[in-house]
Amino acid sequence: MLSLEDVREAAQRIEGVAHRTPVITSRTLNERVGAEVFLKAENLQRIGAFKFRGAYNAISRLSPEQLGRGVAAYSSGNHAQAVALAAALAGTSAVILMPEDAPPTKVAATKGYGAEVVTYDRYTGDRTALATQLAEERGVTLIPPYDHYDVMAGQGTVALELIEEVGQLGALLAPIGGGGLIAGCATAATALCPGLRVIGVEPEAGDDTARSLAAGERVQIGVPRTIADGQAIPIPGELTFEINRRLLAGVELVSDDEIRAAMVFAFERLKLVLEPSGACALAALLAGRIQDLPDRVGVVLSGGNVGLERFLELLAES
Repeated sequence: MLSLEDVREAAQRIEGVAHRTPVITSRTLNERVGAEVFLKAENLQRIGAFKFRGAYNAISRLSPEQLGRGVAAYSSGNHAQAVALAAALAGTSAVILMPEDAPPTKVAATKGYGAEVVTYDRYTGDRTALATQLAEERGVTLIPPYDHYDVMAGQGTVALELIEEVGQLGALLAPIGGGGLIAGCATAATALCPGLRVIGVEPEAGDDTARSLAAGERVQIGVPRTIADGQAIPIPGELTFEINRRLLAGVELVSDDEIRAAMVFAFERLKLVLEPSGACALAALLAGRIQDLPDRVGVVLSGGNVGLERFLELLAES
C-alpha cells in the first residue's frame, strides 16, 4: 500500500524539478463560504497541471535499461504532456495514446515536448488495452496516468506541500478522475492531519467513483460527456479505488454549469486560469456542496490547460 513515507521520498525526487506551487488565499472566497480556504495552484505547475509530479517520480525510478527503450502512456492531455516532458528530461523517448477529440492545445503541447502521439476513439476503444498493446509492440515501459504507486506518490506531494506551508486542515477537496491525485493526497493528508476529511469531487456525468464507493466495488459507467475532459473516466483505477475506499470521507458531484461558474470566479476574483477539471473542487465549495465545513479547508486547483478559444467558449456559456 501507499504510505506517507512513499510520498516524502517522491518529494525528494521531484525537488528542484517540479515547481513548489503557490498557495492562494482570497478574503472574498473566505467570506462567501464561511471558512479559511487555501488553494493549491497546480495550474502553475510545469506542463500546467499536477500530473508532472507523478510522471516524473515514476520515470525517475526506471532502470537505465528501461530508459534506453523508452516509455508509453495514455491520456486525454495532462498526463500525456507530463510523461512527454518527464521523458525528455530523463533523456528517453515517449509515445502517447490520446483520444481523437483531445483538446488541440494539449495534443500540440505533448508533441512539442518531443513525444509521438497515436490517437484512438475514446467512445469505442479501450484505452488501457490499446496502450498496453502499443507498449508491448514497441517494447517500452507503460506509465499509467493514475493506477501506479509511484505516480500516486508523486501526486501526493501536492497535499504534502500544502500542509507543510499552511499547517493543519479540517478538510481537503480534490477532483477525481481515475483517482490517483486524491489517493496520493489522502495518504499524505490523513497521516499529517488527524481527523481531516478528504472529499473528492466529480462532474455529475462522470460519477463512477461515487457509484463505486456506494456499491463497495468498482462500477463502470459509459464514457462521461462533460466539459471536464480530464475527468471523463468510466471506472476508477483498481489500485486507487482500494486506497480511496479507505481514506475518503465522501464524494460530491457538480454540474458543468457549476464548473463554469468556478472558472469565472477564479478568473475574475483570483486572476487564475483553470481548465474545467482544475476548477471542479472549487466548484463544489462555491456551490455549497460541502456540509459542516470546517474552519480551515484546502482545495486543489489541479490544472489550467485550456486554450484561449475554448476558455472563451466556456465562459460565454456560463
